[in-house]
Amino acid sequence: MTLSVALKQSFEDFSLNLAFTAGPGVTALFGRSGAGKTTVVNAVAGLLRPDHGRISVDERLLLDTAEGVFLPPYRRRVGYVFQDARLFPHLSVGGNLDYGRRFAPRAERPSPARVDEVVALLGIGALLDRRPGALSGGERQRVALGRAILSAPRLLLLDEPLAALDEARKSEILPYLEGLRDLGLPILYVSHSAAEIARLASHVVMLEAGRITAAGPAEAVLSDPASAGALGRETGALIHARVEAQDSDGLARLATPAGPIWVARPDLPPGAQVRLRILAQEVMLATEAPKGISALNVLMGQIDHIGEEADGSVLVRLRLGEEAAILSRITARSRRALDLAPGRHVYAILKSVSIAEVSRG
Repeated sequence: MTLSVALKQSFEDFSLNLAFTAGPGVTALFGRSGAGKTTVVNAVAGLLRPDHGRISVDERLLLDTAEGVFLPPYRRRVGYVFQDARLFPHLSVGGNLDYGRRFAPRAERPSPARVDEVVALLGIGALLDRRPGALSGGERQRVALGRAILSAPRLLLLDEPLAALDEARKSEILPYLEGLRDLGLPILYVSHSAAEIARLASHVVMLEAGRITAAGPAEAVLSDPASAGALGRETGALIHARVEAQDSDGLARLATPAGPIWVARPDLPPGAQVRLRILAQEVMLATEAPKGISALNVLMGQIDHIGEEADGSVLVRLRLGEEAAILSRITARSRRALDLAPGRHVYAILKSVSIAEVSRG
């Protein structure tokens, strides 16, 4: 199932002009506030009628201004989860879920077994008799997700669903968002958090002032030095890996296209697919193999890009074999001292590595 979007919309001090496609899995719309992310999802949901545009899910047209097609929101088969959960306060959790279920076409209305499956997926079985006012922020968002899923949508729109949550609540709900990737639906996920999209997205569409500045697989877009301006201090690389083994000292050994990497994650089972997010400021460079250091992960690569950043720092990209790249942010003085240039082989010393699970087997 594929979502295709092409939009042109003019406002008093802003204009939108873009086109992209989103397949099954999570496509993240990423950009600063005011980039046009929510405008896009509102157009897809039917809450905004653009000046010009065409939106379709496979062959089903939701909007075509040239042909005069504009399906109202209730006919679009779209599940929309906002920053605030927007649950009905007078209904219990079970009542809110059933409200979503009754929006599904009769022939596709989820069975009781399917409802139980979604409830289990989101971990809300113990909440069914509660009212929204008795739920935490994370619990409310999980119920909102369940209500959207049970409406049997053709696609899901998630507009910064974690923005109103503190870090503890975000950590609570992120694993459930990861579980949504297995539903086979296109999911359009709006965020200005690079950490969220690195963990969740299969594809990324980067927006700036209503235009697309980059689009493609998450590991390619997030590892591209051209994205550093939008990502700021969250600039870093994304690498897919597989857990090979748990060593006797509690470290997990990961197989990556760049070579083995060790992380302190004794909870990861062998065979699990994970993503490694390595921030550019957490990578040191050396022109010789380092000795006598505490860092466990040292990778050799070849420089293929060096660029000066607006803050005076230097961003270096290393190719690690044919399938992986890593970014390092260093000072201009360090670049001169090491005599770095494209084509030179250097060693990347990883000070820290973040892990996001893709699957447990």
